[in-house]
Amino acid sequence: MTSIYAAKPWLAQLSAAQRADIDPPGTVLDSFRAAVARAPEHTALAYFDGRLGYREVDELSDSVAGHLAARGLRPGERVALMLQNTPHFVIALLGAWKAGAVVVPLNPMYKAGEVAHVLHDADVAALVCSDRAWAEYLRDTAADSPVRIALTACELDLQTRNDQRVLGFERLPVPAGADDLVTVARMGLAAPGESRIAGDDTALISYTSGTSGTPKGAMNTHRGITYNAERQRTGHPVAEGSGYFALAPLFHITGMVCELATCIANAGTLILTYRFHPGVVLDAFAEHRPAYTVGPSTAFMALAATPGVTRDHFASFELISSGGAPLPPALVERFRAGFGPYIRNGYGLTECTAPCASVPPEKEAPVDPVSGTLSVGVPGPQTVVRIVDLEGNEVPFGEQGEIVVSGPQVVPGYWRRPDATAEAFPDGELRTGDIGFMDRDGWLYVVDRMKDMINASGFKVWPREVEDVLYTHPAVREVAVVGIPDAYRGESVKAYVSLRPGAEADPAELAAYCKERLAAYKYPREVEILAELPKTTSGKILRRELRTQA
Repeated sequence: MTSIYAAKPWLAQLSAAQRADIDPPGTVLDSFRAAVARAPEHTALAYFDGRLGYREVDELSDSVAGHLAARGLRPGERVALMLQNTPHFVIALLGAWKAGAVVVPLNPMYKAGEVAHVLHDADVAALVCSDRAWAEYLRDTAADSPVRIALTACELDLQTRNDQRVLGFERLPVPAGADDLVTVARMGLAAPGESRIAGDDTALISYTSGTSGTPKGAMNTHRGITYNAERQRTGHPVAEGSGYFALAPLFHITGMVCELATCIANAGTLILTYRFHPGVVLDAFAEHRPAYTVGPSTAFMALAATPGVTRDHFASFELISSGGAPLPPALVERFRAGFGPYIRNGYGLTECTAPCASVPPEKEAPVDPVSGTLSVGVPGPQTVVRIVDLEGNEVPFGEQGEIVVSGPQVVPGYWRRPDATAEAFPDGELRTGDIGFMDRDGWLYVVDRMKDMINASGFKVWPREVEDVLYTHPAVREVAVVGIPDAYRGESVKAYVSLRPGAEADPAELAAYCKERLAAYKYPREVEILAELPKTTSGKILRRELRTQA
């Protein structure tokens, strides 16, 4: 039977340039070398008061590649990177690829047990991390793993400002059992010439819980990364050489593709500030005047709530995107009214190498009149998004079901997990585990995660719908809604809320606010006000932690 989604109604929302097929560079290194050739002296990386040009980054990463090869790293082996948003991350990443390696990005907040799982599962041969993490626990973790090469980085290097808000730590002696990354990078070694990589080779093994279960490694290919980077560069254009602010962490697929790889494709300047700190970020906006950034809605909430923030902080931006966490319509309008830019929604997963849908620059995302959900945009020309029921049958436009994605950005599967690959990628199509729908004009709406659905007296309650209502309350800053055990209903709705600075509201008031706007089974029976909601490093609110706490 012919798919109703095969006609790609979303193409009508795209310009002729955006509808054009993309033939991306084979690898991220090809894209980087092209940028070096056309803009060798242009600043590639800006880190507080530090600046590194494209030619210099090329030479530094060559030397890292030469060191890794000299230490016995073989093409195809895995190199784990566990670093914050610093130039060290980019230099090590490029160096590992030049050595023919596969990179395994790790969250710097991981504890020893989480790191150990990845080192063993990916059979990691080399580890690059901060000197402090190595001294505190990673030396012992690596000793009981396949790791045989270690490089450490002091994030105070490559700048001199030492902003105490994020760089308030002491320099350590070069630790035993590891080499210093910057020292190695400045040795002037040549990259090995025999370590060529191809577009279909795995560039990253990105660990994610995927659609369910324990963390497993999605195999992001070089071509998948360059495809989405080129889609971003051509479909959401800013002037070549522009500043890209790294608001999302680079170890996360959003930061890797939409910030780093897209910046390289555009020979731009990647602006780095170690980690997210609202005051530091706003100062960097004022200093570097970036044209583009992407981050979760929680980051924009935090920036908007920072004392001293003004419209001028955002005046240089040509485009701001949001992804990785739900974007409430109320936040979009509140942000535009206060600071000017319209935040463009987007949708993607690690398994589809970041975005598979986004809001075109000339458009504004519609809001579904029934649920109040803001659209995440439309797919690209070479991507097909379908909505299916539990049996895998397509549902009509406007009806809810599971979102499935196929296209050049979808990964071939999970690292050494054939069973999980077969389950999540039947016939090469990604079953996302997200519930959503598409309207007849091709706009995609994400309702919620399947596993987060609340069953209250047999009625389905999607947390997003309740959260979006609470975000319209003037006192509310952040919200997370979860289901909690209820002897009568099976489950009932509970909302965790943090308030905007200086605002006041009590739980009863917020519950009543929802009751006026939602069906009786949807409004929260309990509301708890917290100073801060728990989040991942990438800014996503941790519903599961709140659910466990409840």
